[in-house]
Amino acid sequence: MLETLVQGLLLGGLYTLFALGQSLMFGVMRLTNTAQGDFIVLGAFAVIAGMSLTGGESPWLVALAVLPVAFGFGYVLQRFVLNGTLGKDPLPSLVVTFGLSIVIQNLLLELFSADPRAIETGGLSTQGIALGDAMSLGVLPLVVLAVALAATGALQWLFARTALGRSFRAVSDDREIAELMGLNAKKVYALATAIAFVLIAIAGALQGMRTTVSPSDGPLLLLFAFEAVIIGGMGSFWGTLAGAMILGVTQQIGFRLDPGWGIWFGHIVFLAVLVLRPQGLFPRTRG
Repeated sequence: MLETLVQGLLLGGLYTLFALGQSLMFGVMRLTNTAQGDFIVLGAFAVIAGMSLTGGESPWLVALAVLPVAFGFGYVLQRFVLNGTLGKDPLPSLVVTFGLSIVIQNLLLELFSADPRAIETGGLSTQGIALGDAMSLGVLPLVVLAVALAATGALQWLFARTALGRSFRAVSDDREIAELMGLNAKKVYALATAIAFVLIAIAGALQGMRTTVSPSDGPLLLLFAFEAVIIGGMGSFWGTLAGAMILGVTQQIGFRLDPGWGIWFGHIVFLAVLVLRPQGLFPRTRG
């Protein structure tokens, strides 16, 4: 059971990265991005394409080069496309992001075919740290967990301790009053989405390093991200981290009982939280 718990926490680190961008976009703009999973896959394939263009350059350097591109892409997408869908009615944003999801899947199928691919890490994905004779921890999953913890802490610090974070909170609480105080809500929304897309690109790169990715993986990754956000609590970054850990541990317990039960166990926990505590296990906090 100790090994199951540890492996579940390591898996939860990856799910945290899947979910943080969703949590940020919903927390600031109340926008549920149904293309979240496909953008994660797009980030993975961007690194794969970058490595191909550079002749097998280090995946870490290529991933770092992708991050500013993701930032710019997210800013432009929000400023010129998604800002027009914001409002009290959630249907326009759902329709637009669903359309983006279809476009991304078909574009990746056209460019890369349906074959699963992976980001080569020079053997890092197979290296482990032995803990006694009975258990070994993978180096790459530990790196993913460390990145997830750092990203969660950085987001919480950004929102709680910086002027940009205060502008995010002000626009999220009351857009009209924030604009009367001099904030440009459209720019604030665009910056939030740009930061979310940096997180999405990091998640995509690490997903491609840890396992294979294919153009059709997006909906499943979206489901994991959405479940982690709901379990933890909407708009709460530490709650998202906790929700992802709970989801990862639950799935590992299911896999231990039966190989076909893992993902199903996660869905059961998600449904239970949705019914018994729809606001999530951890209330949204500002501090």
